[in-house]
Amino acid sequence: MRHRLSRRKLSRPTAHRLLLLRNLVSDVFRYGSIQTTEAKAKEVKRVTEKIITRAKSGSLHDRRQVLALITDHKLVKKVFDEMGPRYESRDGGYTRIVKLGNRKGDAAAMALIELMP
Repeated sequence: MRHRLSRRKLSRPTAHRLLLLRNLVSDVFRYGSIQTTEAKAKEVKRVTEKIITRAKSGSLHDRRQVLALITDHKLVKKVFDEMGPRYESRDGGYTRIVKLGNRKGDAAAMALIELMP
């Protein structure tokens, strides 16, 4: 039973789903925006918002927690040095999801997830 479970399974086993989210979140920080399906974008938004909130405090514990999820040291440095101060005055809503319509091949609902300026 799904009592009070809020995450989407994305039709993947746990390990595959976690690696997928890890890669998508890394790409959002690396490129600023990515195009993916709506369901994946909503899950990426949850994780990305939490990472930026940790980056705002900038403590060693938070840096290690983010490093457990994003394994690229240069990217973690970028998140803490650029993203943390950039969103210091903002209480939330660091990302935006823009719906793009359906994909041609399988009619999956597509979305663009991007970091707010």
